[in-house]
Amino acid sequence: MLPRSPRRPPWRLSLLTRWTAMIATLLTVGILIALVLLHYLPEQPWLVLGICLLCVLPIAIITIRAQLESMLSLFRALSGTVTSYRDGDFSFSLYWPQNDELSDLVAAHNALGDVLRQQRLDLVQRELLLDTMVQNTPVAMLLHNDNGTIVYANIAARQLLHQGHKLEGYKLAAILEQATPALREALDRGGDGLFTTSTTSSAGADADAESEEVFHLARRRFHLNGRQHELLLLRQLTMELRRQEVQTWKKVIRVISHELNNSLAPLTSLAHSGAELVRRGQTERLPQILATIEERTRHLESFILGYARFAKLPTPRLTTHNWSAFLDQLGEQVRFRLQGSVPADLASFDAAQLQQALLNLLKNAHESGSPADAVTLEVRPLPGAVRIDVHDRGPGMSDTVLANALVPFYSTKRSGTGLGLALAREIIEAHGGRILLANRAGGGLSVTLLLPVSASSH
Repeated sequence: MLPRSPRRPPWRLSLLTRWTAMIATLLTVGILIALVLLHYLPEQPWLVLGICLLCVLPIAIITIRAQLESMLSLFRALSGTVTSYRDGDFSFSLYWPQNDELSDLVAAHNALGDVLRQQRLDLVQRELLLDTMVQNTPVAMLLHNDNGTIVYANIAARQLLHQGHKLEGYKLAAILEQATPALREALDRGGDGLFTTSTTSSAGADADAESEEVFHLARRRFHLNGRQHELLLLRQLTMELRRQEVQTWKKVIRVISHELNNSLAPLTSLAHSGAELVRRGQTERLPQILATIEERTRHLESFILGYARFAKLPTPRLTTHNWSAFLDQLGEQVRFRLQGSVPADLASFDAAQLQQALLNLLKNAHESGSPADAVTLEVRPLPGAVRIDVHDRGPGMSDTVLANALVPFYSTKRSGTGLGLALAREIIEAHGGRILLANRAGGGLSVTLLLPVSASSH
C-alpha cells in the first residue's frame, strides 16, 4: 500500500484536465511528425501515416500505461484497506501525490479510518469499563446458551458455584449438581423469585453455626449471535434484609411503645385518682373513672389484636362464593355504593380475609373525609383476573404517602397503626394478587385489587 504523506502540490489539476492535456500533446506530436515527413516525402502519404503510427503509438501506450499504473495501484490499496476495515484493522491510511478528485477520495477514506479508529478505541475503553464493572459486581452473573453450555460467568458466579474457578465451557446441569438444592428448586420453578440456603460456618473449636442466606434469582432470555441464551442473576439479599428487619423492628417497637405509653399513663393516673377518691369516701365519680379505664383498656386490646392479626395472618382457605351474597354481607357492616353489575361467575377466595381487607379499605375511604355516598365499590371480570375497585372523593394522597402507604406501620393519622392497607396488601398477595393505589382525577383515591383468575370458578 502507498505510504501516507501530508505533502501535496499546492495547485489543483483535475483528472479531466490532465488527461485532456496528455491526449492533446500526443495528437500535437503526431501532427508535427506527419507534417515533417510530408515535407520530405510528399508523394508517399501512406508511408508517412505508417511512420507516424510507429512513432506516436508506443509513446501513447507508455504514457497512458504509466498514468493508469499509479491509479490501479491506488485502487488496489483502497481494496486492501477496505478489507482490513472489514476485519477490524483500522491502522492503514493512503497517500495520493496529485491534487485531484482521487486525492479527495483518499482524504475521505483516511478520514473514515480515523473515525473508525477512534470509535474502536472508545468501544474498547467502554468494553473494558463494562467488563470491570461486571466482573466486580456482587451480583453473580451466569450466561448459558440453548445447549446448556456456560458461555460467561463473572467472579461472583465463580466463587458462588465453582470455588472461584472458571465456568466457561461447563454444562450448567453439571455445575448445578454441586449447587444447593434450594438453587436447583428455584431454577426448576422458573421465573424470578427468592430462595434461602443454609450454610455452616465454624463458630468455635468444637461447634459449627448454621446460618441462612437469602438470594434473589432473576432470569432473562434473549438471542445472541442467532442463538437463544439465558442470563441468570443471583443477588445475595441477606445483609439488606437483616438491616431492613432491624429497622422494621425498631419502628414496631417505637409505635407500640408510643401507643402503650399513651394508654398506660392515663390508666395509671385514673387508677390513682380512683384510689384517692375511695380513701376519701367520695365514690360518686368512680363509675365515670372506671368507664374511662374500660374504654382505654378496650382500645389498647384492639390495638394489640390488630398487630397480632397482622403477624399471624394464616394461609387463605379458598372456598367458592357468590359475589352478590358476599357483597350483601359486606354491606351490612360498612356503607358503600355498588357500581356496575355484579359478576355472575362464582369465585374461590377466603371470604373472611377478603372481607377484612375490604372493610379496611372502605373504612379508610370514609375516614378520608369523602362524602359517604361517594364511597363506591365495583367488581368486574378481566381477562385472567378479577378486579375490585374502591373509590372515594377525599383529598387523595401525596406522592410521598402513595410511595409508603402499603408499608407496615406507616400512617399519617395521629392515632393510626399503619396496618389497614398493609393488612389488605398481605391478604391480596396471599391470594396471588396485587393491590394498586392511584389518585383520581377530580380528587379522591382509587384502590384496585387484582385477584388471579385461578381463584375463579365458572
